[in-house]
Amino acid sequence: MLPLSFELPAAIGLVVGGTVACLAGYRWFRIVLAIYGFIAGAMLASSTLGSSNTTGLLAAAFVGGIVGAGLLFFAYFVGIALVGAGLGVFAMQSGWARYSAVDPPWALVLLFAALGTVTALVLQRYVIVVATAFGGAWTAIVGGFALAGDRAAGRAAARNDVWLAYPFDPAPGQRWVIGAWLLAGLVGTLVQLGITAKGRK
Repeated sequence: MLPLSFELPAAIGLVVGGTVACLAGYRWFRIVLAIYGFIAGAMLASSTLGSSNTTGLLAAAFVGGIVGAGLLFFAYFVGIALVGAGLGVFAMQSGWARYSAVDPPWALVLLFAALGTVTALVLQRYVIVVATAFGGAWTAIVGGFALAGDRAAGRAAARNDVWLAYPFDPAPGQRWVIGAWLLAGLVGTLVQLGITAKGRK
C-alpha cells in the first residue's frame, strides 16, 4: 500500500485505531467507521499506482482515505450492514477453510453475507460491539507485529497489496496469536458491554 518508509506510522495507526475500536467501538462507532473507511479507501486508491511513485501514492492514499472515511461516517446503516455482511462471510470462510482447500461457492458467500446483514440490522448493538471488539483486536495485533518487525504484518501495514490488510496468520507457527486475539476480543466485548457502551442507545 505505502512505501516501506511509512511502515512504522502505518503500524502505529493500526495499533491505535484497533485499540479504540476494540474498547470503545460502539460508543464511537461512527469514528471507528471513519477510521476503517480511511484505511480501506487509502488501500484501494494507492493500490492503483506503482510503488515507485511515492508522492502519487501518498496523495492517492490521502484522497482515497478521506473519501472512504466520509462514505462510512455518513452511511451509518450501510456501515452496520457491511459489518454484518463481513462477519457473516468471515464466519463462513473460517469454517470452510478448515475442511476444504478450495474457495467456497459464490452462492454460499452471498447467503452468509445476507444472513450477516439481516442479523446486524436486527441486533445492531451486540453485533457492533462484537464486531468492533474482535476486529479492533485483530487490527491492533497486526499493527503490534508490524511494530515488532514481523515481515508479514509489516507488509500488511505498508505493502502495495490491498488484500494483505488483515492477514489471517501474521506470525506463522505461533498458535498463541489466535488465543491472544480471542482473549483481547472477549475483553474488548466485556469492556464495551460493561463500560463504554453501557446505557447508550
